Amino acid sequence: MHAQEIRETFLDFFADKNHRTVKSASLLPKDDPTLLFTNAGMNQFKNMFLGLEKRSYLRAASVQKCMRVSGKHNDLEQVGKTNKHHTFFEMLGNFSFGDYFKKEAIEYAWELVTEGFKMAEEKLYVTVYQEDDEAFQIWNKHVGIAESRIFRYGKKDNYWAMGDTGPCGPCSEIHYDLDEEMEAGEPYDLIGKGSDRFLELWNLVFMQYEQSEQGKLLSLPSPSIDTGMGLERVATVLQGKKNNYDTDLFIPLIEMVCDLVRQEYPSDSKTDTSIRIIADHIRAVTFLIGDGIMPSNDGRGYVLRRLIRRAYRQGNFLGIENPFLYKLVGGVVDIMKDAYPELLSSANYIAKVCLSEERRFAMTLTSGLKTFDQFIEEARSSYQNVLSGDKLFKLYDTFGFPVDLSRELAEEQEMTIDEKGFQEELEKQRQRARRAWKGEALQKEKKVYEKFKDLPSEYVGYELDKTEAEVVAIIKGSKTLEQLDEGEQGEIFLDVTPFYAEAGGQVGDSGILKNPHFSGVIDSTYFPIPEIRAHKLKVISGQIRVHDKVEAVIDLPLRNALSKNHTATHLLHSSLRAILGDHVKQAGSLVSPDRLRFDFTHFAPVKPQELRQIETLVNEKIRDNIPVQTKITTMEKGIEEGAVAIFEEKYGESVRMVTVGDFSKELCGGVHVHNTGEIGLFKITSETSIAAGMRRIEALSGEAALLHVQEEESILQEIIHMMNSPKKELPEQISRLKASVKDMEKESKALRQKMANIRYQKDTQQIQTIQNISVLTQEVDGLSINELRELADSLKQKMGSGIVVLGESEGKKAFIVIAVTKDLTDRIKANDLIKKVAPMVGGGGGGRPDFAQAGGTKPEQIAVVLKSIGSILQEIIPHKITSKED
Repeated sequence: MHAQEIRETFLDFFADKNHRTVKSASLLPKDDPTLLFTNAGMNQFKNMFLGLEKRSYLRAASVQKCMRVSGKHNDLEQVGKTNKHHTFFEMLGNFSFGDYFKKEAIEYAWELVTEGFKMAEEKLYVTVYQEDDEAFQIWNKHVGIAESRIFRYGKKDNYWAMGDTGPCGPCSEIHYDLDEEMEAGEPYDLIGKGSDRFLELWNLVFMQYEQSEQGKLLSLPSPSIDTGMGLERVATVLQGKKNNYDTDLFIPLIEMVCDLVRQEYPSDSKTDTSIRIIADHIRAVTFLIGDGIMPSNDGRGYVLRRLIRRAYRQGNFLGIENPFLYKLVGGVVDIMKDAYPELLSSANYIAKVCLSEERRFAMTLTSGLKTFDQFIEEARSSYQNVLSGDKLFKLYDTFGFPVDLSRELAEEQEMTIDEKGFQEELEKQRQRARRAWKGEALQKEKKVYEKFKDLPSEYVGYELDKTEAEVVAIIKGSKTLEQLDEGEQGEIFLDVTPFYAEAGGQVGDSGILKNPHFSGVIDSTYFPIPEIRAHKLKVISGQIRVHDKVEAVIDLPLRNALSKNHTATHLLHSSLRAILGDHVKQAGSLVSPDRLRFDFTHFAPVKPQELRQIETLVNEKIRDNIPVQTKITTMEKGIEEGAVAIFEEKYGESVRMVTVGDFSKELCGGVHVHNTGEIGLFKITSETSIAAGMRRIEALSGEAALLHVQEEESILQEIIHMMNSPKKELPEQISRLKASVKDMEKESKALRQKMANIRYQKDTQQIQTIQNISVLTQEVDGLSINELRELADSLKQKMGSGIVVLGESEGKKAFIVIAVTKDLTDRIKANDLIKKVAPMVGGGGGGRPDFAQAGGTKPEQIAVVLKSIGSILQEIIPHKITSKED
């Protein structure tokens, strides 16, 4: 059974059991700051399990894209070495939100495995939590599995918890015996130690308890089910293999790698491991970039960068010297296109990002080898034959050197490495990353609001700009209050509100709350937890209490500006795709009253003529005064109708589709104009790069755009007046002016250089003789650094043989240049001498044996340096031995 058939069989089976088929969420988790990546099928349902979100269904099934490269779920170091570990994988899962429980979950799992997938029962074993007699009895008495094939394990293996507190419960696993010949032994022992002979196919989690903050284990009123089954492992069984990498999910990629390296697979263990790592990592890389994650030096982007570099190094081990991973992206897309058709439109873009990162790493690797040689030299000069842990970590962290590469290179130099020290440095970095990652703190902040999850909260802002409402809760900091007094600030929760809460890149509404005894200003509105809107309030006069009736009024001018900018953003998005291509995807946005910002995937700077075309197209659609229509639909139907979904967003069951004629169609919950003509004018103000393969456009609309154009026109008129030239002739006039200034600067430089030569070349009193070498030291002024270099070179040539040391101060900066004639570089090198003097002026420097320079922050030390040159040279110049014949 092919992988796609397995996906379809799984989803069809549970659809027949009244489960809602739910599309895979992005690898970029939405509304869960505790996660770097989506790492389980249940992630997108987390708020449902916690009771923070309600949907129209109580049963669901999905095939979820997952990444496990961080935290407690980190399989990175096992990838390629075992038959069953991966960075990216797909999890088949079925879920019950307070509907069915253990009996049905176990029945469904057994029915699908034995009847749907037709796995041999004699190959299957079951594990349960050691105290879960109920699950044991269901498997044994109800399903009919012999006691000898049901194993009990402890909390480490068969118990699941969402965190230190929250939902938890026992779990039960189904394991498959691949082949007795793979490893002899008792099944209980082999499963317990994680033998490759047994595949853990399916984990059924029974969420029946809640761990309280006081340490008590409480029974949940509505127990739930969360299951996960690895697609790659099921494919291994159903395709009659003993290794996940031998399935149709990997073999085409492995064959592509083998074609590149001209080697057979399988061959030897080391080569096979490298090939498997490449095949695994390119899947992860393709999906991460496809979901909008870009290589960077921190967070998710750092993980992506590390995966690319790790795979690239494996290619180096196999003899590939040039970028190659980008060539494999098409292979991943071809394998996955049936399940993830969105990859087809992104393939070229993903390949370009990958190629760029590979080229970057190739350059970094070259620098890394130089640094490695430097570390070896330093170790030897200190009479050490071990490369220290901190040096290993720098090679790893800065240059992407795996420890095994450093080990191999060190062995070539007859040295060893301090692996223990490296691991200590690595752990320090992990601790720093944990402190820097704000997810856990954000999650703790959210707990304050969980008590409000059942509060009434109706949004009427699409239709109304003001409404009567009741205050249902007040919070200040982490405390729930009954009232706020004049001058106090807090957060107000209303049973009905016209205030739009920040979402989808659009900032939250502001406005006022009032009644006859109170008035207050709403600064912003946001969602602390799903569906619950918090209004940040400052009390201006009077007092506000829970259950008070108030009038909620949004700031209408600001709302109108927001509406214009938001619809303009949709027009911009469609225009970008029309002019640049369908590979353009939204990667982030900001819609505020005064401006809009749009981040998108594109691999080159947008050319000026392209920007002009984009801006013209948007304004054309504005002038067309196209009606902006909205309707409520499902995500699936919206996509079928051609709507664009944004990968940074998390969509619920019902979505709002915003349509602008036949030009733009997006799933969006934001506020918009009724007709595009209301926008008035659209003006792009900047286009910049924010990351490799990621561009940013900033723009204005409406009155702000008009003011911007008027300001630019005012500046232009001022320049016309200053230049005394018609507008059309300005470019030519300015070019002539620039050329004239350049000529004058050239003449000025030549004059300064000539004067410097006259002034300093006749001053020979600064020349001293040290060990038969002429040394000129001189403090100069009024020269640029380039002119200082040229003067040193001129003085060196005049001397014929000798050393020139010049110093100059410019504000709070110090500059030193040293020139050595060629005949002396075997005795004294300029770059050695500069390293001695640079620290004296509070800086550093370098250069060649015949010329070097340094800069520093202690200009007052220049005279001291020049005075010290003689004694420094006495120390470092080797004495010339004179023969008797001389």
